[in-house]
Amino acid sequence: MDAFAAQAIAFVEANRDWAFWIALLFAAAETTAFLSVLIPSTAILVGVGAIVATGALDFLPIWAGASVGALVGSTFSYWLGLRYGDRLLSVWPLSRDPEMVARGRAVFARRGPVAVGVGHFLTFLRPVVFLMAGAARMRPAPFLLWNAAGGIAWAYVIPKSGEVGGDLIGWAWRALGI
Repeated sequence: MDAFAAQAIAFVEANRDWAFWIALLFAAAETTAFLSVLIPSTAILVGVGAIVATGALDFLPIWAGASVGALVGSTFSYWLGLRYGDRLLSVWPLSRDPEMVARGRAVFARRGPVAVGVGHFLTFLRPVVFLMAGAARMRPAPFLLWNAAGGIAWAYVIPKSGEVGGDLIGWAWRALGI
């Protein structure tokens, strides 16, 4: 997975005009049920943020693309939950970790809509929280509101953390005179 992430980050750097679309695809993969456990999108988006720190990329297209992608992926997962409900929660890869599904159910039962917003940030819930919202028949308006808030915030924080980390490394590098 590390080699894939490194190749993806290098691809974004080499194709900066496609940064919006690439961020959209990786964010959609990260918030889509089942894909999120197969593709290291968070690591890639943090790495892309580090490239922003070098000045080779602009932050805004990455944030915009990741925001749209997060909303597309999570809304698609919500729809899957509405359509197929608990059947999807019992298939691979979720069947390999029934505790994760149980934790997702417990958090969603206690917190409902807030779990959707926070679910973007919790890697152990991200694969199930949007499915769970659909399976629980959460009303679309609260889902969309909390999903938009969480998705846009997540799309900002993840690449921005890479940018800040890159800035700190650059500062330390210069301070050490290397």
